[in-house]
Amino acid sequence: MIQLCAPLAEKDIRRLRAGDEVILRGVVYTARDMAHKRLCAALDAGEELPIDLDGAILYFVGPTPARPGAVIGAAGPTTSSRMDPFSPRLIAHGLRATMGKGYRSDEVRRALQQHGAVHLSTLGGAGALLSKHIVRADVVAYEDLGTEAIRRLEVVDFPAVVAYDAAGGCVYDRVRDKSGAL
Repeated sequence: MIQLCAPLAEKDIRRLRAGDEVILRGVVYTARDMAHKRLCAALDAGEELPIDLDGAILYFVGPTPARPGAVIGAAGPTTSSRMDPFSPRLIAHGLRATMGKGYRSDEVRRALQQHGAVHLSTLGGAGALLSKHIVRADVVAYEDLGTEAIRRLEVVDFPAVVAYDAAGGCVYDRVRDKSGAL
């Protein structure tokens, strides 16, 4: 297991390879479709973003409401490809890692390589288990989006796998190569 502390440094990200298992500590921001759209609209308008993307991780999640005494509800990943129209632009502005589940487009893969970033995958269907690694959660932008608001999460020992690395490697390609089909 490779331990990573967010915000992430490009030199640390460039060492990672598809299939590496990582444990995250530090700050991770949540963002789904509507938040991505607003972040890109802010960039188009020349506005300052509500979060600092430099070295940041965006987790594609819309957590459920927290039960009494809990920091957050279930926090499992959503489908990453839904963020593909926005991700290259955010990666170009310093975003160092995205995290969700499933495939990314060729355009996103090129942006990861060009800017020294990675895409991490985590356990789909295990949102309640993943929430145990989140020790704090605060809405920091776009509160009107409800579950899709941007949250600042503090995570400890949050598990993920490098699905797409900054060298062009893809864990899904390896699976396909071994079996002949996916």
